[in-house]
Amino acid sequence: MTLSIRNQLPGTVTEVHAGQVMATVEVRLDGGPHLLAAITLEAAEQLSLAPGRPVHALVKSTEVALAARQAEGLSIRNRFPGTVTEVRPGEVMASVKIATAVGELTAVITTDAVADLGLFVGSEVIALIKATEVALSAP
Repeated sequence: MTLSIRNQLPGTVTEVHAGQVMATVEVRLDGGPHLLAAITLEAAEQLSLAPGRPVHALVKSTEVALAARQAEGLSIRNRFPGTVTEVRPGEVMASVKIATAVGELTAVITTDAVADLGLFVGSEVIALIKATEVALSAP
């Protein structure tokens, strides 16, 4: 199946913490760092998620936020430092590609945000992804 989701990160489940409705799933990405996903308990059970299970973490490019420096006091669990490799500005929105330890990530942010952050090819940024915005797929 081909998906329109730009950020498809392969990895392996390392932990599953089940709650009454939701589960948090820790995934060691092939690039080395860990990522946290918060999915429904029903989905975790349907995917048979358990340590050692290979998965793909899927994140829409519109769900990747960028910070120009380390952000303190945020609840966002997934933070990947990287370097901007491409900025494609549009009239309202811009596509920004970032090289990180987990591979290339794509963020779509407003053109105003690109200007406010002073982004350019070579800029150091931190890609921020809320755990609730990560979907998982399993073979």
